[in-house]
Parts: sequence; C-alpha cells; structure tokens
Amino acid sequence: MTQRLTRDLIGRLPESVPDPGPIARGQVPEDHYPTIARKLFEAHRRTGATRFFAIGSLIWKPRPYFAGMEPARVHGWHRAFCLGPDTRYRGNPDAPGLMLSLDRGGSCKGMVIRLKDDVGEAELLDLVQSEPPPPPHPVTAHTANGPVAAWAFACPRDYAGYVSGLSDDEIADRLSCCVGMRGTMAEYVLNTIEHLEEAGIHDPMLWRMQALIAERLALRLTFPAAP
Repeated sequence: MTQRLTRDLIGRLPESVPDPGPIARGQVPEDHYPTIARKLFEAHRRTGATRFFAIGSLIWKPRPYFAGMEPARVHGWHRAFCLGPDTRYRGNPDAPGLMLSLDRGGSCKGMVIRLKDDVGEAELLDLVQSEPPPPPHPVTAHTANGPVAAWAFACPRDYAGYVSGLSDDEIADRLSCCVGMRGTMAEYVLNTIEHLEEAGIHDPMLWRMQALIAERLALRLTFPAAP
C-alpha cells in the first residue's frame, strides 16, 4: 500500500490547541502513579533489568533513561485505537480523539525498550505519568535474541475508557480532525508508521488508517481550531 498521509496534508490541521489547564482532581487518585512507579522500581531492584514493550509514541519520543530498543512481538495482544476519549493531548472536547493501546487477542509487533540499569523511581514515575491510568501489564516479548520479560501499557476491557465496535471509517473520521495540546492524531499516526517502518515493522491496520485519514484531509482545505 502506498503511503498517502503526508505532512503537507497534516498541515491543514492546526498544530495544536491551547493547554486546557490542570486535570480536574478526583479523576485519578493522587497516589495512583507514584504507587505504580514504586512497584516497578521494586521489581527493577529484584531483577536488575526493566523493559517495556512499545507500540506508539514511546518509540519516537525516547527518554534519557532508555538504554536501547529492538523489534519484538507479543502474543495475546494487538495494536488498536481502543482508548478514549482524548479531550486533552491530541483531541479536544469538540473533537475527541482515540489513542493507541494494546487490546486482547492476536499478536503485535513493536519495540522492546530496555531501561538503564540505574534507572530510578523518579524516572519510572515520569514514564508512567506519560501514559493513561491503567497499570502496565506483564508480557513476554519475543526478540531475535529470544524471549524477554517486559511491561506493556494495555487497555483492559473493563476500563472506563475502553472503546470497541468502531469501523475503520468511524475511527478515521475521528482521527482526521482531532487536535489537542500536543498536536494531532494524524501526526501521531504518521510518526508511528515512519518509525515502525525504519525498524522493519509493517502494521497493516495503521497503513489502512493512514490512507483513510489522508483521504479525509484531502477533502477539506482547513480545519478550525477548537475555541
């Protein structure tokens, strides 16, 4: 399939919308992320090695405490736009976005990220705070050098933000117009495709989606920013 989504097409969208301000208190308990980071750090001290299986922005937004990454596959999970609604980061209340996560079933190719041996609890807190609330799930990632234990950010089907039952066209309708404080979902899709391809990973679902998004962007001249 030919890549149809381009940065010129994405340029028809606003680059971002204003930061809506602090997240309302009460949505996530104050100790939620620190508790997750503490448990991850305790596990790191026991094993001496911590890895995360990445499917999206962690691949193209590396952190200083990443030591390296390599292609891998996990079984029992697949990449899907199953998390939402995003009304802050790459979507807004007038055009809510959908985010990539891992959903049950099938298998998924991505990248295993190895954290530095001296990673601390503060770095782990930084990492988990950049992701949605569900705690990371333990997975086995199969690499060219054999299987390794890793953590993966997945979306449980009983999570309030779990989304299912949408067609590709319905997903593309949302992704082609949502813009948040960090940018657009169209750019997110393009960045993910480009970096996966660089690693020799081809995701048919994402390639279908980029074509559908490009088709919608080509039909409109501009997209108004959210008020």
